[in-house]
Amino acid sequence: MTTTAKTCTVAEYLAVRLEQLGITHLFGVPGNHLGPFLSTLHEKTGVRWVGTPTEGGAGQAADGYTRVKVADAEIALGEQGIGAAAVTYGVGAFNLLNAVGGAFTEYVPLIAINAAPTYEQWLNQQAIGLLTSHMSQRPESNLDIYRQVTVDAQAISNPGLAPTQIDGALTACLSHRRPVYLEVMEDVWEARCPAPRGRLTRRERPPTAQNRRMLDTAVTACVDLVRRYRNPVLWAGEEIDRFNLSEEFEKLVRETRIPFCTTVGAKSVVSEYTPGFSGVYNGKASHPDVAKVFQNAGCRIGLGSWATSKNLGGKRSIGEDWAVAAHEGVHVGASYFPDVQLAQFIPALRERLVVEFGAGAFAADYFARAYEDGLDVPESTAAHLSSLTGGRYPENVTYDSFFRHINAFLESQTEEEQSGALSHPFTVVSDAAFALIGSMNLRMAERASYVAQNSWLSIGYSVGAATGVALGRRSTGKRPMVFVGDGSFQETCQELSTHVRHGLRPIVFVLDNEGFYGIEQMLVHPCYYKGAVPASDGADFYNNLHPWRYEELAKVFGSEKQPMHGVAVRKHDDLEKLLKQIAEPHDPINRGPIVVRVKLARHDYPRALQYKIDENCPPPVGEPLEGRVG
Repeated sequence: MTTTAKTCTVAEYLAVRLEQLGITHLFGVPGNHLGPFLSTLHEKTGVRWVGTPTEGGAGQAADGYTRVKVADAEIALGEQGIGAAAVTYGVGAFNLLNAVGGAFTEYVPLIAINAAPTYEQWLNQQAIGLLTSHMSQRPESNLDIYRQVTVDAQAISNPGLAPTQIDGALTACLSHRRPVYLEVMEDVWEARCPAPRGRLTRRERPPTAQNRRMLDTAVTACVDLVRRYRNPVLWAGEEIDRFNLSEEFEKLVRETRIPFCTTVGAKSVVSEYTPGFSGVYNGKASHPDVAKVFQNAGCRIGLGSWATSKNLGGKRSIGEDWAVAAHEGVHVGASYFPDVQLAQFIPALRERLVVEFGAGAFAADYFARAYEDGLDVPESTAAHLSSLTGGRYPENVTYDSFFRHINAFLESQTEEEQSGALSHPFTVVSDAAFALIGSMNLRMAERASYVAQNSWLSIGYSVGAATGVALGRRSTGKRPMVFVGDGSFQETCQELSTHVRHGLRPIVFVLDNEGFYGIEQMLVHPCYYKGAVPASDGADFYNNLHPWRYEELAKVFGSEKQPMHGVAVRKHDDLEKLLKQIAEPHDPINRGPIVVRVKLARHDYPRALQYKIDENCPPPVGEPLEGRVG
């Protein structure tokens, strides 16, 4: 929509701004307060409304959409990599809050639009206490809660102020890369205001002379750390993805040849076939070979890495042989250098390392070095990564064998493009818990091909997020490949309806361990998993789920006109047959979404969590420990 008029309605104003930001889909659940805006959006812009069964699902879809739009290098001119969800006041806004909280925590820029009762109704409430539907006795209740999880929250009751409030919030969203909240009263939508002028852009904070001095000091301290401890390893983190620094990071790796790992949240920030990639480091839950190599490096340099209790294995201090640049500052050992931006730090560090040590000076295979030093790891990085694919599968699927099989399938689907880049037809979307632990070691050939909520960890996130991922990458034809536990899936299964309705084709693997919150049992009473014992031997009652026939949901949501397929697999032969069908584009199973019930034993668990059992369930005297490296 373009306008040369001097005025427009508030609904038109916001609609124009969303379209200018490159938003192609708005997710949400409608309501009477929201109706006028949705009508305007449909009639006067190319932004398409995607109604979802739940507000939470809308927020998750907007989150997934934003992540892939931010990550994609081929963002069209004018796009900013941003998503949006729209709901109705009170009941809708409170349901959306969880998804916005996750986006705030993980630096995902999205717009939460909340349509409120009319100004007249608010005056009635203030004067005589008359409530209308969805209102509480506290007029600012919605605004107050969203102020806790956004960088700007505005309630718009005066159409004359609407342009300033809308533009300020959207600019804050772009600049801070975090959510914002716009609450618009119903009778304001059709009121007139000055028309939008120009386009909104991100406002980067300009560096000062003091910033440049601090940057130089931080880089010097980091180079001194490398000189002192030698043999560095890089730990790429979430901010490299969120701040579009993948190219700068890859340039650092290629020019210095420093080996690197990633956090789970930064998985596939560059192609995991990039020379020097050594796996995902996730503390005690790391693959043991990766953990040994990472911890036996001379020093570790985190770039944009969010250190949590999970990926550092509960350690409170990163140590003197660490440097971490994140959250607008740089830690080097016990020293801290504030207000240093990652976007300036990475290229400055690269230049200094090349000048001080020479190009390619850190070329090393720490796997080989560890092997030579007597550590029980493969002889090379390549050997480690191939070990995730090779070997025979057991008859029945386990967590570890399932993801090993999926890894082999993804590798078989990887092709080299004319540009030399690698690609495959899937974007992996992982849920929390066992799904996340299992999928973190998949070797992703393509940059930005893995999406997960690694810090907020809202269970069920993946099913709703797959909607946004599919629509955000619809032009590329890439299909979401979703891994979700049965407990997580039961939270958001109705979002499959959105997949069918809009002709999306995700493949949703539901990891069904006989109706059980496996990760909660592992966290609270891990000794339940020690040894093969009957299912009734003492699992905590609150971790039991009602069993579903997940594959039958295809009959609930699908139809002959809009098909969906459901499959159950227990054996690797069944999984192999299914994957061959998925790989054949013309197979009828690929006409719509696929939900796959993966039948797992209740006492099975990813062996990456073996350390939980070893630490909490010591064996009898004389029995050896089967430990994981932490």
